[in-house]
Amino acid sequence: MEKEDSLNKSKVVIIRSKKVLGSNNKVNSSELVLMLKKGLVSLTGDPDFRDVVSRFYTPQDVIGMKVNCLAGKGASTHPELAISFASLLKEAGIKEKNIIIWDRANAELEEMGFPLNYSRNGIRCFGTDTDTVGYSRDLYQYLNIGSLLSRIPLYYTSVQVNLPMLKDHSLAGITCSLKNFYGAVNNPNKYHEDGCNPFVADLNALPQIKDQNRLIICDALTVQYRGGPSYLPYWNDGYGGIIISTDPAALDFTGYQVINQLRRKNGSPTLEKSGIFPKYILTAADRNHNLGKASSDEIEIIKVSL
Repeated sequence: MEKEDSLNKSKVVIIRSKKVLGSNNKVNSSELVLMLKKGLVSLTGDPDFRDVVSRFYTPQDVIGMKVNCLAGKGASTHPELAISFASLLKEAGIKEKNIIIWDRANAELEEMGFPLNYSRNGIRCFGTDTDTVGYSRDLYQYLNIGSLLSRIPLYYTSVQVNLPMLKDHSLAGITCSLKNFYGAVNNPNKYHEDGCNPFVADLNALPQIKDQNRLIICDALTVQYRGGPSYLPYWNDGYGGIIISTDPAALDFTGYQVINQLRRKNGSPTLEKSGIFPKYILTAADRNHNLGKASSDEIEIIKVSL
């Protein structure tokens, strides 16, 4: 029975290294690649990271890498994470032209240091606001949301790897893998009432998002555990980690626990005591959304240190 229960759990890998961040939180890309390789094989049990990649992606796929650049440096996805994972995709047989790093705006990507590339030579990188891209003409609806979707997941990519940044959020509680897709719609400003609940869950239940979302690699190299989603250095922790899962609800539930741990460690009230518990994570796991699991009993957390 114990083994059967373990098989039914969603796996979340937290892998940390004391070597991945140097002075001024500069990222050691070589160490980050090692973390990615170890984290991937820890998730599935495969002997080689290329076997893991093959579980989720084929050479025929066009892989979108959804990063989060809205908050600027210090509180956005590190370019080193996206570029390091892209290098592993290439080693696993994915062509560069079939990799697209994307977010909502070119200016935000550039500010974070992502090299824009609209051509089909090399890894592509561009925002939805690119002249030839934009949003859909059709409205996509599920329960309480109705939005125009970025044409990148609709027409440019066939699958996604979700690359969010883990941080707390003054309204939603946290922002991580589920909320990252607010950057894929034209009207995210309309979805912040009541802690973004149930809107985050409704958005991710859209088949155009849910069906593409194969793998999540969360940037927890630094974590804004209080004062987010903006960068406030006083409440920013050099956590030195990445969090990997195929279950967005389980990953976000784990991320919420990490933020509470950092808050306790640094003498700050928990999210619950601050009145910003991320309710939308529980909604994402209900029968109307079926986006994953959101309780400690249903999640197996695998901790790895390098």
